[in-house]
Amino acid sequence: MLTALDDAKAEDVVPIDVAGKTSLGDHMVIASGRSQRHVGAMADQVQKKLREAGYSRIRVEGLPQADWVLVDAGDVIVHLFEPEMRKFYNLDKMWQAERAPEPTFELMPA
Repeated sequence: MLTALDDAKAEDVVPIDVAGKTSLGDHMVIASGRSQRHVGAMADQVQKKLREAGYSRIRVEGLPQADWVLVDAGDVIVHLFEPEMRKFYNLDKMWQAERAPEPTFELMPA
């Protein structure tokens, strides 16, 4: 997957391990393209590589506008952005943030 993005000249590629953080998938990748055309071409490359890797149920959202394209292959989720959209939604920060510890409550004697 990362090779496909590298081949497509993706910028600022950030792989994120989301296993245990969400039931949506185990791996997330966030990357930027220089324009809508570039983001759309990257989405095509990612879909092709996922199919070659054996993923058959691939959903794509955000085409043809291509300012933010989501490629969902189940265990692998890829977000492809134009830089302005990526900055606005800031998914990098949201998904890389450490999860807050579960609160603990102590019962106070009555």
